[in-house]
Amino acid sequence: MTPPPGTPPPPPPLAGGHGGADALRPLLDTVLDALRSGAAERDGPLPAGGPTPVTARVTAALGEVLPTRGSGDHEALRTLVHTLAAGAADPADPLCAAHLHCPPLAVAVAADLAAAALNPSMDSWDQAPAASAIEALLTRALAAEYYDTPHPDALVTTGGTEANQLALLLARERHGPRLTVVHGANAHHSVPRSAWLLGLPPTVTVPTPAGVLDPARLAETLTRAGGPVLVTATAGTTDAGLVDPLEPLADLCRQHGAELHVDAAYGGLLQLSPHHRHKLTGLSHAHSITLDLHKLGWQPVAAGLLAVPDTHLLAPLGHQADYLNATDDTEAGLPDLLGRSLRTTRRPDILKIAVTLRSLGRDGLARIIDLTCAAAHHLAELLEAHPAFELHAHPTISTVLFRPTAMDDEQLAGLRRTLLLDGAAVLGRATADGRLWLKATLLNPHTTAGDLDTLVTLLEGSAHR
Repeated sequence: MTPPPGTPPPPPPLAGGHGGADALRPLLDTVLDALRSGAAERDGPLPAGGPTPVTARVTAALGEVLPTRGSGDHEALRTLVHTLAAGAADPADPLCAAHLHCPPLAVAVAADLAAAALNPSMDSWDQAPAASAIEALLTRALAAEYYDTPHPDALVTTGGTEANQLALLLARERHGPRLTVVHGANAHHSVPRSAWLLGLPPTVTVPTPAGVLDPARLAETLTRAGGPVLVTATAGTTDAGLVDPLEPLADLCRQHGAELHVDAAYGGLLQLSPHHRHKLTGLSHAHSITLDLHKLGWQPVAAGLLAVPDTHLLAPLGHQADYLNATDDTEAGLPDLLGRSLRTTRRPDILKIAVTLRSLGRDGLARIIDLTCAAAHHLAELLEAHPAFELHAHPTISTVLFRPTAMDDEQLAGLRRTLLLDGAAVLGRATADGRLWLKATLLNPHTTAGDLDTLVTLLEGSAHR
C-alpha cells in the first residue's frame, strides 16, 4: 500500500530483531563486492604513492562529510568500503609484514558481525545475558591454559597495552603507590607509560644488550631496590620477537620477594603448540600474564586478555553503581560485570575468540602457529644464504631482522620508505646491536615459500637501484 502524500519515510532498518538478518543480507553483498573491488584496485600490500594521494582519494570519496540528503545505504557502503579497501595496508598480503598486525580469520570476522549486530554491552548482565556467560566460561578456560590453580581467571582487554596497565594497577593496589616497576630495555612502551599514568615512581630499566633480560643484571637491580617491586618480563618482544628467560627470572623474583608480570602479548599463544610451548617455560610462575589474540591468534582487533592465577586477585577492580550492579540484584544472583574491566560500555570481543576456538580446536590453532613460525625460519634461511643480506639471528617466534650488506642505516631507512611509497612491501624497522635493521613480522599462515622468494627478489632489486 502506498503511504499518503507527506508521510515521513520509516526509520532505517536495524541489524537486530526478527528482521535484522534480512536487512543485513543485501548490505553484506554490497560490502563484500566493495572489499573485492577495492583490493583489486590496490593490487598489492598497500596503496602506492604515500599519504598525499591516499588522502586525496579519501577526500574525494567522502565529499561532503555530513550531507543534507543521504545517498542511501548501498551507495554509501559501496563508495566508502571500496575506498577503505583500496587504501588499506592489508595484512593478508604476504608482502605486508611490518608489525604485530595479523590477518584475521574469516570465521572470526563473521563472528564479529554477529556481535556487532546484536550489540551486547558488557557492563551489566541485563544487556548481555549470553555474552556474559560465554565470557565467564572462556576467560577461566583460557587462564587455565597457563595456571594449574583452583580458580584461574582472565579479563578481556583491548590489547596488550590495556592488559599491562591493568597488571600494574592490580600490583599497585596490592603494594601501594611506592611500588617500583623494573623492566628490561626490551619491554613494550606501555609498561613505563602505565607506571606514569598510575602515578607510580619512574620505572627502573635494566639494559638488554642481547635483546633479553639477563638474570645476573636483574639480580643486581633487585639487590639495590628498596620497597615493593614488580618485575615485568617479555615473552615476544616487539622488535625481535625474543623471549626473556622466564624460569630464572621467576626464581630471582621469589628470592628477592618481588612479583613477576609477563607481557606475553606476542608469544603467549605458543602455549598451544607442542613444538613451541617449551619457549614459555616458567610462565606459570607469573603473578599476571598479558595475552593478545589479535597477534598470534588471528582475531580482528581487539582481543586482549590479562590472566591471573586466582580470581580474587581481580577484586580491587570491583566497583558499584546502582544502575548497573545494584547490591540487591547481585545478592539475588545477577552476575556483576562492572569489576571485569575499567571500561563501562565494551563489546563482546570474547565471541569471536570462542567461535575460533570451537571451529579450529587446539590442534587447528597449533597447526597455523607452527606454519607461521616455520615460514619465518624459512625466510631467515633464505636471507642467511644470500650474499646481499645479513641476518641478525634466527627467529624465536616469527620476527626476522635483516639488512642489505651494502647499505648504511640512512640508506636502509630510505629503502623501507621507498617500498612503502611504491606500494611494493610493508616492512618494519628495529634497532639492534647499535644498527638499524629491516623487520619482517610474519603472521600470515598462508605465506608460501614462493611468497618469500618474491620478497627476497624484490628487496635485492630495490637495494641495487
